[in-house]
Parts: sequence; C-alpha cells; structure tokens
Amino acid sequence: MNPLAATGESYWMRTAPLPSLPPLSGAAEADVAVIGSGIVGLSTAWELARAGLEVVVLEASRLAGGVTGHTTGKLTALHTAVYDTLRSKHGEEAARRYAASQSAALRHVVEVSGELGIDCELERRPAYTYCEEAEGVDALRAEADAARAAGLDASFVTATGLPFPVAGAVKVEDQAQFHPLAYLAGLVEDIVALGGRLHEGTRVTRLDDGDPCRLTTDSGATVAARHVVVATHHPVFDDALLSTRLTQHRDLVIAGAVPAGQDPAGMYISEEHGKRSVRTSPLADGGRLLVVTGEAFTPGTGEDTEAGYARLRAWAERHFPGFSAEYRWAAQDNSSTDTLPLVGRMPTKGDNVYVATGFAGWGMTGGVLAGTVIAALVRGGEDPWDGLYDPGRVGSPVRSAPAYLKAQWDVGKHFVKDRLDTLGDGTNGPAGSLPPGEGTVVRAGGEPCAVHRDDQGELHAVSAVCTHLGCLVAFNNAERTWECPCHGSRFGVDGEVLQGPALKPLERRDPTEL
Repeated sequence: MNPLAATGESYWMRTAPLPSLPPLSGAAEADVAVIGSGIVGLSTAWELARAGLEVVVLEASRLAGGVTGHTTGKLTALHTAVYDTLRSKHGEEAARRYAASQSAALRHVVEVSGELGIDCELERRPAYTYCEEAEGVDALRAEADAARAAGLDASFVTATGLPFPVAGAVKVEDQAQFHPLAYLAGLVEDIVALGGRLHEGTRVTRLDDGDPCRLTTDSGATVAARHVVVATHHPVFDDALLSTRLTQHRDLVIAGAVPAGQDPAGMYISEEHGKRSVRTSPLADGGRLLVVTGEAFTPGTGEDTEAGYARLRAWAERHFPGFSAEYRWAAQDNSSTDTLPLVGRMPTKGDNVYVATGFAGWGMTGGVLAGTVIAALVRGGEDPWDGLYDPGRVGSPVRSAPAYLKAQWDVGKHFVKDRLDTLGDGTNGPAGSLPPGEGTVVRAGGEPCAVHRDDQGELHAVSAVCTHLGCLVAFNNAERTWECPCHGSRFGVDGEVLQGPALKPLERRDPTEL
C-alpha cells in the first residue's frame, strides 16, 4: 500500500488546491461569523459574501479537513432508499420537496462552478441504489416508485455497469460527481476576493448569543457578529440538545487507480455486506481512481477497523482485478432520528444563530442546500423549502419516537456498561501487556484511563471520559484515535480534539502511575 494510506489523509485532501491560512488573533467584527469550513460553512459564507455581507470563517483545524475532506464526493438526490421512508413518515409532499431541494443543490453546484470557472472534475453520471440478494428487490421497487412520485427521473433496473450481477437497482439519471475540495477551493478564492476572512487553527470554545453574538476562541481571540452559523457537522453549543436527535456512523474508504475500461460509469451504493459504495474519479494519465466505501460502524464501539479495511480491500480486489489500494481514510456522518436533516435557526439560541446537521452521509447536496437556506434566513427572507428542514419543526419527536428512544437507550447503555467493562489497574496488567499500536481502557486510581502504546513502545495515557457529556471513549486501531460512542467525538492518542462536539481535550494522565 502507498505510504500515504497510513496517514489516513484522503485523496481529496492530498490533491486539494486549498490555501493555508493564519489563525485569528485579537478582536474582530463581522456581519456573520461561520464556525466550520466544510461544505456547509463555505457554501453559506460564499452565499452571504456574494450578497454583500461581511463574513468571517473560523476553522478549528484545516480548511475542509473534517467530514467534507473525507467524503466520496457524490452529488445526487438519490440517497440510498430515502423516498419510501419519507413518504411513510412525512407524506408525499415532504418527499417531493426533499427531492426538489436536493436536485436544486446539485444544479447550484453546476451553475456556480461554471460561473466561477472552477475545475472540480465535475462529471454527470447516473446514480444507483442496488441489491445483490433477491430479498431486497421488493424494497427497491418501492423506492423506485417513491422516488419517481417525488419527481426524480427514477426507474427500477436489473442491469448496471458494475462488474457483477445485481438482483435489482433504483437508477436516477443525470446526477453528478466532483472533486469536493477543488470546488470549495474555488469558493474560498471568491470569498476572499469579496472581502471575506478565513482563519484556520481557530477553535471556537464559547458562543454568547445576543445582538451582537460574541465568540471566544481557545487562544482568547474574539469575534462580535450579528449572525452566527454553527457548521461543525455535529452541533456544538447545543443547548437545544439536538444531539439527542442524531446518531453517528463511520465508514471506511479505500481508493486506487484502475484502467478506464474498469470504470462502472456511475455512482453505486448498497446497504448489503456491511455497506458498499462505489464511484470513480478521473486521473491525469487517462485512468480512473476507484473509490470504495463501506464497513459502516458506530465510532467508539471498539470495532476492529483494521479488519474492516481488509474486508473492503478483499471486496474491491475481487470485483476489480488488479486494483490496489493506494489511499485509505474514513468518513463520519450523523443522521437525524426522523430522517430529515436539521437546517435553520438553532432552537433556544434566539433568531441569529443557525445550524445545519444530520445529512446521513449525503452532505454534498445537503451542505449546498443548507448554505442557500441559511443565507436566505440571515438576509431576512423566507426559507425556500418552507421549513422542511427546520430544527424546531413540530411533530418530529412524535414521528421519530422509536428511533429517538433507541438512540437514547444506546447512549445510556454506553454510559453505564462501558464503565463496568473497564479493566483492572496497573502496567503489569492490561496496559502493561499492550502491543505497539494498540490501545485499551483501564482503571487507574478508580478512574477510567485510556492507554495507547505507540510504535516505539512508549505509553500514552489520558482520561477515558469524553469531555462532551461524559461517556467513555474506545480505541480505533486503524486510525489510532479515541472515539466516543455516544455522540461521535474523536481524540488523538494524546487527547487533542480531532472532531466535535467535544470542545476540550481529554485530560492527560501519567502512564507511570497506572
């Protein structure tokens, strides 16, 4: 495998023409402050900068280096098998508005990339949701019917461009795929040209809503802004407890070159066999980069992620002879318990704080859609989709009650059970016998402690208590990170925050005192 694969850096991050930007210092003012620089944050910032507002974007790490930098880059309104679910949960009109809004977001990317002259490898391709087993055919026929009723050019087919037979598939014509970070690099360039300011390495740790709202960063720098957009994937400053309406999942991704003749000429996804998603991207030599996603799991549940990567590689090598994984990374997504994303004003934060989350793995169209919705609200206009995605929508808790209760049960289970499962004290016990590259949670002085042994044999120890809401983290052996099973926060082996909603690092512990 290419040495790049070991870093977990995605192909998009490796090849993105994004600039490096300084952190914020001192005090700043703006019409709008955007927290987060993924596709939601940068799409929103661009819409508002184009409208003449003064915008500042604050990114805790690298531009687009979170979920957006680790996506598959599909631009499609076919979201696995969502339309039959939407029709039954929310009604046919909601399904139609969902299809129309996602399709409008796809068209918006095409129009904006053309207007700004962005070379983002945009290609029009059909999208498929397929099954290999006959048991899945009835559900896909129902999905094709629901998607067609919602206004998509959808059909049920049995022939695809995949190199293996399928029992059936939903096909939607004229969808798209692109290099997501090349597209965002074009937005960044235009935001700067319009007077917008962007800062990397600037983690916002406090939000005081008001008029103006005030933001404080981990360095002590501050921003006063009339409006604030929380575009952090999983919402931080979540007084409304939106996290209770979200579930987390993480998917492994591998990518490598294949001859142009092996291009399946479409975007594919199936929930079978641990989930499989396939697309290609153009390479300079005329070949294609095959991107395969799957092996979905809940972060922090102790899954053997190395074994997951091995299964994913074996699947790709079996179906695409000669394939060799040159890159590997992982993508994290969250889903709302009532299926619809949450986009609009953040409940309990007044009229000037906005949020976007819960895209269920379809954040490319969802993020662009969120940018247009939030920009319309900030400018005092109407939500173009009539509140379909409103985080405070009425009736959502009732419709999603079973999924909501299951999510809370899972959180409670981890909060209690994981504490009971922690191992005994001492470097002569579980921590002392750790092989290089592994990690475990033990008890040290009666408290749970997360211990990792690096490749040089040195132990690293931090508190195992997530700084978000107190669940215990577990070790991801492929990415070498600590992950929270309750709300998806991720930390480095020395405790630094890699992904929220946590804002504070895990407290360090002295490994010699275990």
